[in-house]
Amino acid sequence: MPTAVLLSGGLDSAVLLADEAAAGAVQPVYVSVGLAWENAERAMIARLLESDVYRRHAARPLASLSVDMRDVYAATHWAVQGRPPSYHTPDEDVYLPGRNIVLLGKAGVYCAAAELDRIVIGTLAHNPFPDATTEFRAAIAQALSLGLAHAVRVDAPYADKSKADVIRRGVTLGVPFEHTLSCMNPGFGRRDSGFESGGPNRDSLIPNPESRLHCGLCSKCRERHDAFLEVGINDPTMYADQRYVSA
Repeated sequence: MPTAVLLSGGLDSAVLLADEAAAGAVQPVYVSVGLAWENAERAMIARLLESDVYRRHAARPLASLSVDMRDVYAATHWAVQGRPPSYHTPDEDVYLPGRNIVLLGKAGVYCAAAELDRIVIGTLAHNPFPDATTEFRAAIAQALSLGLAHAVRVDAPYADKSKADVIRRGVTLGVPFEHTLSCMNPGFGRRDSGFESGGPNRDSLIPNPESRLHCGLCSKCRERHDAFLEVGINDPTMYADQRYVSA
């Protein structure tokens, strides 16, 4: 029976999908919740799934689901506006309340309808959030199984791994890192994005939702670049602003 893999288009979930695909049948699942970077994620996922590593293992077509959270997150929320915290911001400051509850809840209902019994999510060891714990995953799996009358497991195979560990695994699997997106403000040319003073006026720039550009200024870009540095391999990412990544 295929495993449902929550796929955001990010580095971690892309490697997880390849890992699971190497072991058996997979069903990639994307859940849109109305955040600013989702058009860029979907465009990157389309490129990613055309890559040899996924075509070779015949991953199922993407299941694209949605749960609009913009009636919960304020219109001024950074994740809705696309103005995320800056490069050196700690992980704790980019918390989206209920993020994994929403993703796993919608994926669980989908799995029951599609008769799938396992969901995997790309949570890493450093994740500090309450919906990223072993206890949470066990509890939501139990709730989904009871509420849907359909047994569902929720696993996080990388929960004891760092992002550098995941990159090393991705190298082994042949994951095309250039077709992954780990950025909360992608899709523009060089822009100020509200991170720092100076630079061009954001309003004068035209967004391209299919761009592969990472902003180079958000904390997700920092995590990504730092992990490539730790592994000691070339970072293939295109950063719109290179003030930090070239330092």
